[in-house]
Amino acid sequence: MFETLIKFFRFCDVENRRKFTGSIIVGIFNSLFMALRIGAVAVMLRGVIAAAIDGTAFEMNTVWLSFAIMCVSIIGGIITRKVTAMWQCEGGYRTCAKKRIEIAEHLRYLPMGYFNENSLGEITSVTTNTMESVGDVATRAVMMVFQGLLDTSLIIVMLFFFDWRIALVALAGFGLFEFVNLFMRVAVRDISAEKIKADAAEIGKVLEYIQGIAEVKAYNLAGKRRRELNSVIEKRLKILIKMEMRCIPVSNLQSLVAKLSGVAMMLASLYFYLAGTMDLANCSTMLVCSFMLFNALEAGGNYSALLRTIDIGVTKASKILALPTMNIEGRERPAEQGKTVQWTVFSESPSSCAAKAEIKDRLNIEARNIDFAYDKRKIIDNISLKIPANTTTAIVGPSGGGKTTFCHLLARFWDVNKGTVTLGEKDVRDYNMDDLMKNYSFVFQNVYLFHDTIANNIRFGEPDAPMEKVIAAAKKACCHDFISALPDGYDTVIGEGGASLSGGEKQRISIARAIMKDAPIIILDEATANVDPENERELMNAVSELTKEKTVIMIAHRLKTVRNADQIVVIDKGRIAEQGKHEELVAKGGIYAKFIDSRKQAVSWKL
Repeated sequence: MFETLIKFFRFCDVENRRKFTGSIIVGIFNSLFMALRIGAVAVMLRGVIAAAIDGTAFEMNTVWLSFAIMCVSIIGGIITRKVTAMWQCEGGYRTCAKKRIEIAEHLRYLPMGYFNENSLGEITSVTTNTMESVGDVATRAVMMVFQGLLDTSLIIVMLFFFDWRIALVALAGFGLFEFVNLFMRVAVRDISAEKIKADAAEIGKVLEYIQGIAEVKAYNLAGKRRRELNSVIEKRLKILIKMEMRCIPVSNLQSLVAKLSGVAMMLASLYFYLAGTMDLANCSTMLVCSFMLFNALEAGGNYSALLRTIDIGVTKASKILALPTMNIEGRERPAEQGKTVQWTVFSESPSSCAAKAEIKDRLNIEARNIDFAYDKRKIIDNISLKIPANTTTAIVGPSGGGKTTFCHLLARFWDVNKGTVTLGEKDVRDYNMDDLMKNYSFVFQNVYLFHDTIANNIRFGEPDAPMEKVIAAAKKACCHDFISALPDGYDTVIGEGGASLSGGEKQRISIARAIMKDAPIIILDEATANVDPENERELMNAVSELTKEKTVIMIAHRLKTVRNADQIVVIDKGRIAEQGKHEELVAKGGIYAKFIDSRKQAVSWKL
């Protein structure tokens, strides 16, 4: 139990760890105030019994003293309990909020392979269910378990001042209670791990069902997929019930031990009184204490079963945070240069020819003998390629040949296994990751838009951009007209993923976002592959506006988008199979020529 609490404390950041530490210290005072109730009861009982036995007048001073002690106990208890509750709630919830943000930031810099190897449900579960459970459970468990232990321990210590024999009986009951509580923690050890796993499976299946709802309907699989989803939900339900069924018997046994320990204290007190070894006042006080002693401990003991959830949640979150990220801060250059590389972003047009030449050189991209593999499956095999600044490079080739992976390596979505990728003659791993990303804009085939206004989606890379700049970018991307026609214009809130817009509209907003960023290097990954003929012309105009005076790297299958490229690179089975201009590659009669023939036949085909 203490190991789990210590693990959670280490998981907390310094500020919130101080809150928990402070809450424990204040909790000690809270327990002292609670223990004062015994003193108040003892004073009153002694006064009443002395007056009854000795026949003396009952003094009001006794009443006022008992009342004063009880007031101090109640008021002090209220204040200290409020402070401990506030600090523990703030510490628990803020820790989990910060950890969510920390995990999100950490995920930004993990190699993309991590997301290929782990399901979206598993990743989502850690930042939602798991961290929510840690926040809720940690706050209650720490507050209840610790407070129960403190209250009971201090009351037992106070009992030693009244009668050490009764204190030993109480201590034995305390020990037996903790022994039974150990069985509760053992009982839920395995089932807690199953619960966390079931949470992740449920989230993953729900996401899969919602994201694939169009295919489910199209192929009339609603019944089958719904049964699969129901099965996962039912499995989680059974695990939750199983957890409760394991806890209930042990929890009842704990409650029985607490009650029997109180009964043992009562019987022992009566026995010692009847034997003449304990006076009536002490006996009466001990009888009252037997009802008070185990209340807090019993409440805390029931919550201790949830400590395993904290343990697993903290372990899962810590495991993600311990994953090695790519070197995002950049590394130092060789010793002879003696300084860290500093990256400069060039977003404004230089005034002099010399400045233009310098900027152009700094934006040259080169891959030198690079290899890359997913696990043991090699995707990129010894590719070398130069991409001069302000040129257009088209990447074509069979599906699964490595085109997208190669472009991701150029932008350092992954780090190469062998060789180097350079930008301006410097290894991309030498640059600060955020600064490096400022020089790339991406337009993907599958556009993702956020559940927000259209304006905020366009200014995504520049949140503080004025509305005039947003509208200017939208006009260049040929999407101003359809945005203006919407009921709320640029303030229209679109569905998550852009569900309320057509494919062409989403693509143009994505291009507007890229225009807003105004990066010198543009990577287009099948950006026009799924566009209908009605939107193609406007989309091509938007792409043309985006790529003016830029370095363009495009993955494309359409003839009109590749034939005018400065160089065409054919990638097949992870290698560069062909390279050159359109006319040269057509004359060779190789893969590219076959690609062109198949495209011409597809275009000329009619129903």
